[in-house]
Amino acid sequence: MSIQFLDLPALLGGTLLQAPAPAAEVATLLLDSRRVGLTQGAVFFALRGPNHDGHQHLAALYAKGVRLFVVSHPPASLAPFAGAGFVQVPDTLAALQALAARHRAAFTGPVWAITGSNGKTIVKEWLAQLLAPDEDICRSPKSYNSQVGVPLSVWELAPGRHTLGIFEAGISERGEMARLAHIIRPTHGIFTTLGTAHDAGFASEAEKLAEKLALFEQPGFELLVYCADQPAVHAAVQARGLPALAWTRHAAPGAALRFRLKATTSGTTTVRVRLAETAATAHFPAEHLALRAASRFTLPFADEPSVENALHCLAVLLWRQLDLGKTLAAAEMQRRLLRLHPVAMRLEMKAGRHGCYLLDDTYNNDLAGLSLALDALSRQARPGGRTLILSDVLESGLSGADLYARVAALVRAHGVTRLIGVGEAISHVGQAELAEAARPNDEDGTAELHRQAQHGQRFSIQTYPSTETLLADLQPLRFQNETILIKGARRFGFERVVAALQQPQHGTVLEVNLDALTHNLHYYRQRLNAGTKLMVMVKAFAYGSGSYEVASLLEFQRADYLAVAYADEGQQLRDNGISLPIMVLNPGPDSFGQLRRYRLEPEIYSLERLHDYLQAAREASADAAGPLPPLHLKLDTGMRRLGFAEEELPALLALLASHRAQLPVAGIMTHLAAADDPSHDDFTRQQLATFRRMAAAIEAVLGYPALKHVLNSAGIRRFPEAQLDMVRLGVGLYGVEAGAEDAANLLPVSTLKTTISQIKTLPAGTTVGYGRRGAATAHERRVATLAIGYADGYDRRFSNGQGLVLLHGRRAPVVGSVCMDMVMVDVTEVPEARPGDVAVVFGQGLSTSELAQRIGTIPYELLTNVSERVKRVFVSE
Repeated sequence: MSIQFLDLPALLGGTLLQAPAPAAEVATLLLDSRRVGLTQGAVFFALRGPNHDGHQHLAALYAKGVRLFVVSHPPASLAPFAGAGFVQVPDTLAALQALAARHRAAFTGPVWAITGSNGKTIVKEWLAQLLAPDEDICRSPKSYNSQVGVPLSVWELAPGRHTLGIFEAGISERGEMARLAHIIRPTHGIFTTLGTAHDAGFASEAEKLAEKLALFEQPGFELLVYCADQPAVHAAVQARGLPALAWTRHAAPGAALRFRLKATTSGTTTVRVRLAETAATAHFPAEHLALRAASRFTLPFADEPSVENALHCLAVLLWRQLDLGKTLAAAEMQRRLLRLHPVAMRLEMKAGRHGCYLLDDTYNNDLAGLSLALDALSRQARPGGRTLILSDVLESGLSGADLYARVAALVRAHGVTRLIGVGEAISHVGQAELAEAARPNDEDGTAELHRQAQHGQRFSIQTYPSTETLLADLQPLRFQNETILIKGARRFGFERVVAALQQPQHGTVLEVNLDALTHNLHYYRQRLNAGTKLMVMVKAFAYGSGSYEVASLLEFQRADYLAVAYADEGQQLRDNGISLPIMVLNPGPDSFGQLRRYRLEPEIYSLERLHDYLQAAREASADAAGPLPPLHLKLDTGMRRLGFAEEELPALLALLASHRAQLPVAGIMTHLAAADDPSHDDFTRQQLATFRRMAAAIEAVLGYPALKHVLNSAGIRRFPEAQLDMVRLGVGLYGVEAGAEDAANLLPVSTLKTTISQIKTLPAGTTVGYGRRGAATAHERRVATLAIGYADGYDRRFSNGQGLVLLHGRRAPVVGSVCMDMVMVDVTEVPEARPGDVAVVFGQGLSTSELAQRIGTIPYELLTNVSERVKRVFVSE
């Protein structure tokens, strides 16, 4: 059922302010002004929130080619929006949800909804994988389960093309599930687990459970699958009289399916299935009661979360076979189960060979996932071409011509300059359609074709019938200084392509979670007053995390400023396409020309350095090379490190007064010595008072206001009255807390991982390592050698039990001295440890704060010590 834009006022309870010319059909829903792909038929819903307002970006979207808008606060004049359609509604989020609900109402097939505290995305992906041979499935992309993610997911449901829908629903507070239930209108459901996630949004566990179960208390709901071993869930489902299929591992009464598990030595789990004697015959008709004789299946997992998630899926398979008559031979069910694999729900960003940058998204390939991955590709600011290595697009339900016409439109809209297709379909059916992506198309409203023309980039296509033929022809030297998105369905094994193109790396990796970094950014941003700007520190390789990748994310998240320690760091960001204003904390006179060329703003902290900058400004004016960038004056109010002291203020004011034109001032700043320590709050307030006096005097001489910034991460939370014009967010962004409140709200961004190289079983009395410093013990022990040492940044102070690592969730202490490239740990209490296993050096469950305390240092040191030979992998959902 198509919906015209002119239908929206009646559907959404809104008012048509201006009709589009020409009339347009609603094709896609757009919420983020930074993620504009296809614009034809795209409707932008201007959502408003505590830290964002889509109405501020209407003009920018119009310039990008968007012509359809749903708003709650229209522009003062629609004259600048010629030909655009505008509908005004009271609440744009409610309108988005109402449109998705109307779209869902046109679908008559079964729809599965999955909710719970954990495992929703995994169960959704596995269930889709298991049922894909029998159904054309529409499912939520990634973990789109929120108040905006659900309507975007349901909008992709295509009556006449899809035969089954699978959607996640996640909530964090009361009242949310009713809105999601109205959109999804499930006919079937899975409840995964009831855990502690989002407890803060509910008065009790019972209230949270009731809110989640409201998803299934809908007209036309037919069946809920859940585990009866959760007593609260089991009781609540039974009390509500929901039609349900319960399974159990512990003979819970009322469960229809009983699973008995046995772990194997090969890392799998054998499942023995029995139909309970009391099983409701409504779900298992008499002709299928033979299932009471045990059936056996093998799951390709041994860890508890994976087994639990797989059992939900197995229960659905059994129900479909027995209740719906969709008979699968046991051998076919077993074949599908064994093909389940851990779901890499995150796109990973990695350094490639020859100046390339890789976006690894190789776990599935459908249209919705392709669109999201191309969004990530188009956000990369790095200069050079954009290459897409793409497998056949599976499970779309579209004919080849229609499918690859859509792929071509996505490729064109996201500025891809080279496409490498892999698979029989894309090599034959898709070749002609994909060639269309090489042609300009004004209707796309994209500036990418102009960007390509400016850089001399021409679109090219090459196809291969299989991954093997691509690998046989793959020469990394053919890829130079480009950003490469590798997007493939699991069966194509594109991890081999990633391995061929990425930089060589040993077993130690620093994994940087960009979603956690975004969470921490929002944690601080929501504490800012309206109008307060945000400068973010990306010095010291972004506290070890990777400067470009972090800076690129911050630019996408609309930070106002970046700060680096030295001009070379700023130049590197500019070389990689970062355009935000950048302040340099410690510039020397020999870098002033570099500051001018790369538009970097210096921090000036002494009269000597100010005289140097004035001389450089005069020389720049004389050689017509253009003015130097504006500067930031650093005031010393008590840190006693760098900055103009108050007694130097008269000389500073005199110099500024006599050279206003040559010394433009962008900002005035100071550094708080102890903003994180309540015992020094009086001193901090003295610093703030001194700063205000000095800054007022400087602005009086300048004759204009400058950006005043004093607060660091701890200060943002503890001294909101001193936010002034801008704040400087530093280590807090990276998940290092400055207090109990921060610890409860910040997420760790960096996880340092390494691998076990070898394990030895040592008899009693055996010493370990250099100098025999790993003292002998009176008992036998197992010692593992890990592929990390002090050359990787693992501090030697962690020697002899001061350091710990996590293996299989348990702590293993360091034995003996940390070596240059290796360290030994005691794994006697981790009997399942094997060579090749991954050890967490720091991250979730073993924080940098705890480890820093163990060796008498600070978390900053541990983060920044991770050497650049340790490869960074950036992950994002």
